[in-house]
Amino acid sequence: MRTTGPEGGSTVQSVDRAVTILELLALHGQAGITQLAQELGVHKSTASRLVAALERRRLVEQVEERGRYRLGVGILKLAGATSARPDLVQEARPVVRRLASQTGETVNLAVLAGGAALYVDQVSGASNLSSYNWVGQHIPLHATSNGKVLVSELTDPELGRVLGDLTGYTPATLTDRAALDAQLAEVRERGWAIAVDELDVGLTAVAAPVRDARGDIVASVSVSGPTFRFDRARVAEVATAVCAAAAEVSGRLSPGPAGR
Repeated sequence: MRTTGPEGGSTVQSVDRAVTILELLALHGQAGITQLAQELGVHKSTASRLVAALERRRLVEQVEERGRYRLGVGILKLAGATSARPDLVQEARPVVRRLASQTGETVNLAVLAGGAALYVDQVSGASNLSSYNWVGQHIPLHATSNGKVLVSELTDPELGRVLGDLTGYTPATLTDRAALDAQLAEVRERGWAIAVDELDVGLTAVAAPVRDARGDIVASVSVSGPTFRFDRARVAEVATAVCAAAAEVSGRLSPGPAGR
């Protein structure tokens, strides 16, 4: 049964518009009320009320630039992220922000969700060239630094189940299982992973594991930016910073030596 709101629009129409806002933010990464109103074909006051309702449910949130919005952590419920605990994002947020400020690059927090890496938080650094928001996106495991970290300590049968086909996204993507296994061994040995031009040409990312009190990997923190900024010295510098940040998040999740 349809019900009518104070402006004469149906509840179904309001729900449709709210969902459209989520889709627009997923597409654009960030958007202001004016832009959303224009794309919805409604008055700014209507768009503002819809965004406010979504913000109360934490489905959207304001970015540092006042008046612009992006998908919020509440979207995880819609993404089916049963493995991503709300306290993970809350505890990691100050560390993620500090890491983005320290490196000037984009920092992402990801968890393993089925056969993909689900990005659950993102903070952009001062040097960031793109406003694309990865939050709520499912990203290939074998083609990203976060994905490699998340699967690096799985048993061989577990790894086979979650990886699926090793799709090639660029000429640099690892599509050979033996080559991927060798790289995962390196991740275990040195404690961090790197992906250079493997998901997108021109994008490099370095990631490190977040562990729970038992020492199991429960999430991954990454720093990403244009490949031209990531020479050998820069990679080493970023790897040190991201490993320290991941260890701090681990400690915040499980205070004491288990946070390693």
